Amino acid sequence: MIRPTPTSDTGEPVWEIAEFFPLQGEWTQDEYVRLDTNRLVELSDGNLEVLPMPTEWHQMITLFLYEQLRNFTRTRRLGLTLAAPMRVRLWDGKMREPDVAFMLAKHSSRRGEAFWDRADLVMEVVSEDDPQRDLVLKRQEYAKAGIPEYWIVDPRDKTIRVLCLASTGESTYNQVGCYGLGQAACSALLAEFKVEVSEVFDESREY
Repeated sequence: MIRPTPTSDTGEPVWEIAEFFPLQGEWTQDEYVRLDTNRLVELSDGNLEVLPMPTEWHQMITLFLYEQLRNFTRTRRLGLTLAAPMRVRLWDGKMREPDVAFMLAKHSSRRGEAFWDRADLVMEVVSEDDPQRDLVLKRQEYAKAGIPEYWIVDPRDKTIRVLCLASTGESTYNQVGCYGLGQAACSALLAEFKVEVSEVFDESREY
């Protein structure tokens, strides 16, 4: 690594500490898992991707969905629901941190303290800074990883898209439905689980 010559004692990164870490493109899964940070960081092909801090509204939507899914699955003992930050390995060298992730009880062996090996349902709240990341890139990645169901929750037009794999072994999603205000978004994986879209995007909700 070529280290710039500092022009003063303050205002410069601590380059000596930076040299403790791998270069971009050289991060391994083990090195990524050992990374201790309070930021959302994902791993993609040896590169670290530092995500922007979520807004309050993003967090409110995420936690509402988490609570709805957790309450539904917990009372029925269907599996475990978690909200970010939680690493989900899609395949070797590819780690994502979905806003909400659910694992069926029958797949509990895929859960680990450091990360999950895939998931059965993931939800992403579309980020304004890079909508295509959730709409296109993660749609492709989650399908390739074989995650059965993916919810794209878009605050921009207040819609929820529910995507499912056509069948086991498929690597592309079919859209089950695109639900707007006044409608209920329904899961294909979890019979009877649904959320009212108007409640998800209720900006008057405080608690």
